[in-house]
Amino acid sequence: MALPSFAPLALRRAVLGAACFFAVAGTAAAAEVNLYTTREPGLIQPLNEAFTQKTGIKVNMITLKDGLAERVAAEGERSPADVLMTVDFGNLVDLVEQKVTQPVTSETLNAAIPANLRDPQGEWFALSLRSRVLYADNDLKLTNFTYEELADPKWKGKLCIRSGQHPYNISLISAYIAHHGEAKTEEWLRGMKANLARKAAGGDRNGARDILGGICDIAVANAYYAGQMKSGKSGDEQKTWGDAFKVVQPVFEKGGTHVNVSGAAVARHAPNKTAAVQYLEYLVSDEAQGIYAAANYEYPVKPGAPVDPLLQSFGELKVDNLSLKDIASHRRQASQLVDKVGFDD
Repeated sequence: MALPSFAPLALRRAVLGAACFFAVAGTAAAAEVNLYTTREPGLIQPLNEAFTQKTGIKVNMITLKDGLAERVAAEGERSPADVLMTVDFGNLVDLVEQKVTQPVTSETLNAAIPANLRDPQGEWFALSLRSRVLYADNDLKLTNFTYEELADPKWKGKLCIRSGQHPYNISLISAYIAHHGEAKTEEWLRGMKANLARKAAGGDRNGARDILGGICDIAVANAYYAGQMKSGKSGDEQKTWGDAFKVVQPVFEKGGTHVNVSGAAVARHAPNKTAAVQYLEYLVSDEAQGIYAAANYEYPVKPGAPVDPLLQSFGELKVDNLSLKDIASHRRQASQLVDKVGFDD
């Protein structure tokens, strides 16, 4: 609104103040964060809605099956992406290596997330945990287990597992290298291969199915699949698979249980960086961590946050203290060893 120069000074100041107020209010009302994610929309939408309700910031979600880093890199400085969310810490490291993230300094994130579960420079942060566990036939008198025991000959012809080249197993093998070195890891892989009840193939749920079918006694798989099957969320047939086994949380002989993660980073050219950081900080709140658990039976990354009762029934999760970034540095070695021993042949 333009006023003539002869208008009273007080009036002009009042109009200017109102204009500034509505400009700021309009900016606040239009606050948003643009999320690029490879996660299933149904798992993330409840978090987005809760964040918007709490802050008034709208979340625009773009779901990608893969190619997250390539998409953002191709968009360059004009990319609207604020937050990049994916699963597997290897993918998070790849985002950094492809220079599509930026460092974030946040006392809230650093306080909520243990140091080994986030990038040392603040380029990415774990948001939930997926432990790599053992499914064991209910008839087995087995309450504890080590990953090293997977190569014990007493399990010959009794072990089921998916492809060694799958990211879930590459991360576990990488962790084994970090603990024991390449030579001992090769020996371990050969021992596991000798123990296979069938070819290393299929998915984690297939291990549960094959325990029910008497093909194997133990299987290596993720805990959240057990939650889905045992709760009945995966359907009646898979509920019967879930009823056939118990979950044992293995540990390394001198460590804890191996976990992979879902996580996120702030995009390098984020147009709404402040809102992006606020979004990440919300995701490590007790409220959001609880939503994660309810949606997909994932463990909270924040110590002390509520754990789903079904996950609690699997026993205490003692997370291995190795740095995820250090584990990720062994991925190429792990993949080469899988091929060298013919694990998937």
